[in-house]
Amino acid sequence: MPELPEVETVRRGLEQKLNNFIIKKVEVCRDSTIAFPTNKEEFIKGLLNSLIYKWDRRGKYLIAQLKEVQNENAQFLLENSKNNGFLVVHLRMTGYFKFIENSSHPCKHTRIRFFDKNNDELRYIDVRSFGQMWWINKDLSLNKIIKGIGSLGPEPFSKDFDANYLKKVISKRTKSIKAILLDQTIVAGIGNIYADESLYSAGISPFREARTIKKNELIKLKESIVTVLKKSIGSGGTTFSDFRDLEGENGNFGLQTNVYRRTGKECRKCGNLIERQKITGRSTHWCPRCQK
Repeated sequence: MPELPEVETVRRGLEQKLNNFIIKKVEVCRDSTIAFPTNKEEFIKGLLNSLIYKWDRRGKYLIAQLKEVQNENAQFLLENSKNNGFLVVHLRMTGYFKFIENSSHPCKHTRIRFFDKNNDELRYIDVRSFGQMWWINKDLSLNKIIKGIGSLGPEPFSKDFDANYLKKVISKRTKSIKAILLDQTIVAGIGNIYADESLYSAGISPFREARTIKKNELIKLKESIVTVLKKSIGSGGTTFSDFRDLEGENGNFGLQTNVYRRTGKECRKCGNLIERQKITGRSTHWCPRCQK
């Protein structure tokens, strides 16, 4: 599943590519991709003549701010545009966007197609079809409609995410620190790859009970999380299966991982072999010598 760096890579690509993209036509190829409204005709109608004004990210969610365009030939487009709510996307395991100039015939895994007046297309492709989209009317609460967004913890890059916050939320928890990092209500956007890599960088065993981790270790863990995520964003994310950016390119961070998917290979620090074991149903990779 795409994690924070992959979703951020997509967000940046969408923001860069979709300059003044006004939705003139929407084609729904798979109804189940639409999570809200439940009526697909309402979803389509709500998005028509919407300028995709700005792309944000919250955890693993992509959030497009929409502007309703009355006169697209006006000199100052935004001055003549009203708020038209949000288009929200969760890529899940295999979802990705592709921007296509002069639209062509879609592949069989195409789920939603957005077109502008020039027939340029923003195509959403999803092999396993777990991804979802929401159109949230300006009069509705985004956090109430999408419960997953409303319950998210702080962003790893925010000032609210620090060692004091971590100490407070884990002080009485007997769960493993790996399970804690995967909990989106505690910190938004971290998944299996970056939990493993951050714990390795901080020298903390993924099996440690969260409450046993000392303040100085939490300071190092917070710094490791931020460093690993920034490094991955700079590499365009990680590709081990289906992730693609807007240009259809793979992310390169997978070439630099220290433990993830390196089972049986030598640790880059100590030469000990990397091991793998499941924690709460997720494969966990670590170095028993470097992580205590």
